[in-house]
Amino acid sequence: MNGALPAEVELTTVPGLAGLYRQALALAVRRKVGLLPTPSVLPAVRHRVGGVAVDLGGLTRFQHLLGSAARDVLPSAYLHTLAFPVAMSVLTRADFPLPLLGMVHLSNEVHQDRQVSAFEKLDVVSWSEGLRPHPAGLQVDLVTEIGVDGIRVWSGRSVYLARGMRLETPDPRERGPKDRPAFSRPATTGLWRLDADTGRRYAAVSGDWNPIHLSGLTARALGMKTAIAHGMYLAARMVDEAVPAPAGPLVWRINFASPVLLPGAVTTSFLHRGTPDDERVDVVGWSAARQRLHFTGWVRAE
Repeated sequence: MNGALPAEVELTTVPGLAGLYRQALALAVRRKVGLLPTPSVLPAVRHRVGGVAVDLGGLTRFQHLLGSAARDVLPSAYLHTLAFPVAMSVLTRADFPLPLLGMVHLSNEVHQDRQVSAFEKLDVVSWSEGLRPHPAGLQVDLVTEIGVDGIRVWSGRSVYLARGMRLETPDPRERGPKDRPAFSRPATTGLWRLDADTGRRYAAVSGDWNPIHLSGLTARALGMKTAIAHGMYLAARMVDEAVPAPAGPLVWRINFASPVLLPGAVTTSFLHRGTPDDERVDVVGWSAARQRLHFTGWVRAE
């Protein structure tokens, strides 16, 4: 943030993602025609909502989409899904300097202190920080925390990139685009086949109806070649496959390298390292047909 003490904005309920996307579109139009200036710093504000209850039917549909058994324990990526609209409400503020539409999701890292029951009431808080240069534009961290009875149980940090944007005062650390090292394919352990409707099916259980994920037609309207898979769908599958039924704390990270086109296939490598008492699963997903890396990540049950 910008050094000021953050203000607390108490939301009455978890906002709907569809309304937030409409708000982001309206904000982009107003800025484009000069009706609203573009800020240069992040807002010193945290958005908070308390007493969030889990929709058990929605939870079951989420678990079934991943191919996992229905349990009364919330998958770590599902906690992200529940909290995501609160984080999005920060990005759609008029005083947030980066355009939500078109931002690129670079990575996610989650630290979960314990497993969370579907019957617990959740408190969610989210804020932005770390506006900084990237070779392709500006990047920012979106931080979200989930608590139960005043105790934090889950925290996540998502990194996003706004292409083509620059700070008013150039940072001397900023450099031009870097060459990506050649992809070295690891040992294959599996294959995910993603149908053309994968984006729509994930949107139905997550509420994230971003048009770039829904169909080729809606994706092309926003400058994409075709629809692409949700990054958090890939993350959810990664975590669920690496540790199918965690019993305690969980830490994981995913770094996105290139989009997964729909329909498509992701070749995967899940490599277990360490001992049963201290095990980490390293994960790679790539396109075998195009020899293109899609994501890398790791999962550790503590």
